[in-house]
Amino acid sequence: MRLNRRRADEMREVYLERGAQKYPAGSAIIEVGNTKVICAATIEDKVPSFLKGTGTGWLNAEYSMLPCSSKERIPRERSKIGGRTAEIQRLIGRALRAVTDLSAIGERSIMIDCDVIQADGGTRTASITGAFVALVEACETIYQVGGVFPVKDFVAAISAGITKDGEAILDLCYEEDSTAAADCNVIMTGAGELVEVQITAEKKPFTRSQLDELLDLAKGGIEELISLQKDALGRDLVWRVGRIG
Repeated sequence: MRLNRRRADEMREVYLERGAQKYPAGSAIIEVGNTKVICAATIEDKVPSFLKGTGTGWLNAEYSMLPCSSKERIPRERSKIGGRTAEIQRLIGRALRAVTDLSAIGERSIMIDCDVIQADGGTRTASITGAFVALVEACETIYQVGGVFPVKDFVAAISAGITKDGEAILDLCYEEDSTAAADCNVIMTGAGELVEVQITAEKKPFTRSQLDELLDLAKGGIEELISLQKDALGRDLVWRVGRIG
């Protein structure tokens, strides 16, 4: 049994709800164990200069950890963001663009904001999973019946890792992540297609069979997360995803 008596293939308890904020076009709050993230999607009637006149829109993301989201206060990133923050922002953007038809949103930009209010491992994967719900809710505000709904498929993300004893486990909390021999983040669509796999050996190399085991664990976890996304979106929005006409 693990630190919190979970099985190797068992996720932490997940809470996911849309409509977490009043003002964004779409928003959600996600809690994965003790990790908590507020995600919001804002739509603006403008695009970057390289897309002007193309009829195609854009999607980008920003990520931040609030000062007291961790045990030790995290200084605010004011004039320049750190390398870790920049990496995670790009990751969130790539994950959501992978399932978004940018031509279907017209010459608009969607900005995704993910703010970590409490961190206990897996903040980037929780951000992607929650941000998807905010994105769908936002796209509903610009969707015209008979047209193409901008979100083509579901997408979610989860962590997996190899313990120092060589066991593959799913959804690592901070304590597990900090001692893992290898850690992995997997992003996958509802169709089971991989968007991105980030894996690093921290203490010793891992084998191909161990990688396959991590991917299998992640697939099962992501299927559970997508089911929770559908519950959060409800009947009025689930059927929009992937809809043409």
